[in-house]
Amino acid sequence: MKVTYLDHSGVLLEYKDRYCIFDYYKGELPLLDREKEVLVFCSHCHGDHYNPKIFELLGERGMRYRAVLANDINDEKRLAEIRRIFVAPGECNQLEGGIRVETLRSNDSGVAFIVSCDEGIVYHGGDLNDWYWEGEPEEENRELRAIFHTEIGKIKGRHFDIAFVPLDPRLEAHYADGLLYFLERVDCNAVFPIHYWGEPDVIQRFLTEYPRYSSRIKNTETAKGEEI
Repeated sequence: MKVTYLDHSGVLLEYKDRYCIFDYYKGELPLLDREKEVLVFCSHCHGDHYNPKIFELLGERGMRYRAVLANDINDEKRLAEIRRIFVAPGECNQLEGGIRVETLRSNDSGVAFIVSCDEGIVYHGGDLNDWYWEGEPEEENRELRAIFHTEIGKIKGRHFDIAFVPLDPRLEAHYADGLLYFLERVDCNAVFPIHYWGEPDVIQRFLTEYPRYSSRIKNTETAKGEEI
């Protein structure tokens, strides 16, 4: 698999015979092989994760595509002519081409994705994270954390080839809580931080503070067709 970072939580994966695009928000697509189909994944309805412009961009390039959308995306009129399925948290769907799509419940909105095929297993967290906000009611923070721990517990011990996990500097002292919890419980070869709101320095901050994870954490910003 090859990884190309698009922007924010948006990433492009290239397989032998297909592409997967997760949570396109903005950013330039690289040249794409028109012989390959594109699977577009959208984890939830928020504008920084679901941008229907991706379908226009793919159409302009003459790409064949279909979509896997979280069921909180209420955009039926615009999506009417797009080949798509809607998925809920806790589902497992077998798609054409030997692709298995599982979902976890997000503690913000929508789902996190687990996508498996014969080339590997990928996790994309969407907005599933340890959202501990300074100044917010402690009860709410505890509830969000409990949901996150429960959902990650469902994949504890599973092996992943690639994972895309939020690392959000807006959480201040708690910016790394979710990523640390994931790294400590999930076996994954390569972990790409996402959702860092145009502040890529947070990746180096994490590596400086937690150097024991340097072999697994990748620099998302430099992933431009990186082979994994």
